[in-house]
This record gives sequence, C-alpha cells and structure tokens, in this order.
Amino acid sequence: MTEPSYLTAVRESYDTVAADYLKQVKRPAELDPLSRALLTAFAEAVREGVGGPVADLGCGPGLVTAHLAGLGLSAFGVDLSPRMVELARRAHPELTFTVGSMTALDIEDGSLAGILAYYSTHHTPPEQLPLVYGEFHRTLRPGGLLMVAGYVGTGERVRPKPAYGGHPVSYESHRHPPELLVELLERAGLVVTARTVQEPEEGRKARIATLLCRRPL
Repeated sequence: MTEPSYLTAVRESYDTVAADYLKQVKRPAELDPLSRALLTAFAEAVREGVGGPVADLGCGPGLVTAHLAGLGLSAFGVDLSPRMVELARRAHPELTFTVGSMTALDIEDGSLAGILAYYSTHHTPPEQLPLVYGEFHRTLRPGGLLMVAGYVGTGERVRPKPAYGGHPVSYESHRHPPELLVELLERAGLVVTARTVQEPEEGRKARIATLLCRRPL
C-alpha cells in the first residue's frame, strides 16, 4: 500500500529537525500549570482505572513518555520519525520506543490502559482523523483512557515554514475545530469525558484543546 504523502513529509521533516527540536522543546516541568495538571490527572485516572501499558503516540524524543513513567505509568513511546526514536532510546534506555504510525499501530487489540496523543495529531488531515481515532479505539481496552492535546482553530491549514534550527520542512499543520475533534472521537466509539480550551499565551497565536476520553466498558 502506498503511504500517504503527509506521512512521508512528517517523517522526513522530523528526522531533519530532531536534534534541534530536542534542544528547544519545553520539558514537561516547563509547561504551564494547567498543562502539567492535565498530564498528572491523566496519569492518576489511568492508575486508578483498568491498569496496564500506556502508549505515548507521536512521542518525539521521549520527554513526555519519561514524565508519564515518572508518574507511575507503564509507558512506552511510538513515533513516525526514526531519528526521534533514536534520540528517545539514547536518553531513556530504560523505556521502550518504536517506530510506527498512528494510522496502523503495531499494537494488539484492546491491550492498552491508556493512550496519550500530545501535540502529535495536528499534522493529520481531517479526512485521516477517523482512521487514527479508529486505531485509538481498537487498541484501548474497555475502560481505557485517551488524552488528546494540541493546537486548534477554525480549520486553518498552516503551510510549512522553517522549523527548529531554521531547517526547511515539508509538513503541514491543521488547526481543527475542537467540536470536530469531539464529533470524530465519538464516531470512533470513544466517550469524551472532559475538555479544556486554553486561550493563546503571549507570543502564541493558536488555542490549545485537551480532550479526555474513555473507551466504554
């Protein structure tokens, strides 16, 4: 099967910027208080829930994966970029990181207690989101939890511009409306239990939405 062009663009772009991304991206401890609290709430809910492994999908260099592990979760990471996975393995050899795509996860049905998609779905075109959310539903066990967080908007399509370290990139970003994300998650069979929308901080143009979901028992 031919890979969608957007996946090729994302992989190649993040392979290119990986080293500079790791230098510049905020560590979990540097996030704003609400973002830190939401990650903590997700971890607590998973620990008190069905129990089991948690996948950090689109994990990049593994900073948030390690944070989840520090919060008591059995966390592992998956990323489309081999270079990002290489950096994650080097920095966190005690954790498992694999190369993979959210469109076709190499994870058994109903095997996950939790999924975190943290700023990792905004490169996904709207027509591909049902496939991704379907994979989330498939791999979560009944009662399993999902947290999706990222930039949102009114459907804007953000064209590529030089990224971390000034490297040229070819991926696009999509700022989907939060209401669309909720609708598609529910169509995929997930129940949205909470949602937050943060207004842009100083120097940032886009809002941030965090959606907490559960696969029904």
